[in-house]
Amino acid sequence: MKKALTIILALLSILCANAQVEEPRSRLELGVSGGMNLSRMEFQPSIRQKMLDGWGGGVSLRYTSEKYFSMICATQLEINYVQRGWEEDFDDGTSNSYIHAIDYVEIPLFAHLSWGKEERGFQFFINLGPQFGFFLDEREYYKGDWQIEERPISLQPIYGKKLENRFDYGIAGGLGLEWKTRAGNFFIEGRYFYALSDIFGNSKTDDFGRSANNTIYARIGYSIRIF
Repeated sequence: MKKALTIILALLSILCANAQVEEPRSRLELGVSGGMNLSRMEFQPSIRQKMLDGWGGGVSLRYTSEKYFSMICATQLEINYVQRGWEEDFDDGTSNSYIHAIDYVEIPLFAHLSWGKEERGFQFFINLGPQFGFFLDEREYYKGDWQIEERPISLQPIYGKKLENRFDYGIAGGLGLEWKTRAGNFFIEGRYFYALSDIFGNSKTDDFGRSANNTIYARIGYSIRIF
């Protein structure tokens, strides 16, 4: 079911490049972006967490193919580096903490839908589509005076546990505002990623039935028109 949903979203994100409408466009833009993100994991059984802050950035290509009435339709491909992971909330009034940081290369493929000025002025936009991640590195940070043996038995398997699934995939979507000028285009965007994959094994004999990335992004960027 998860794989089928990802395929459907991929097809939707390239629909704009293939549909026949009355007002065709042919515009290619190259962009760069970066910003902060907040991440956590969806675990089953659950683990009490704080949002873990990180950063990321990358490059994008956007091809605008046509205009449906007032909606401008484009396909956007990105390659990003991003820091994700989780921070356990000990909730004991101390400075004790456990952080598991994970680095990924992300490749989102979006349907980019916008409304507003095409040449000079502001556009409101929506990005929606599948996102794929490729594991790069992971790190663990133990802070405070605590021992693994003191933690609840259901949590003990998480400490020192390495990623078992290095390919990550899911659904991403965002809302943003773009300012088009003679010097290029400037934009801000808020985005959310929900993973359909798990970072650990999820069989009946594994420690966790669910271990999925959830990430909120705040990004700023700049793009220029190639043609």
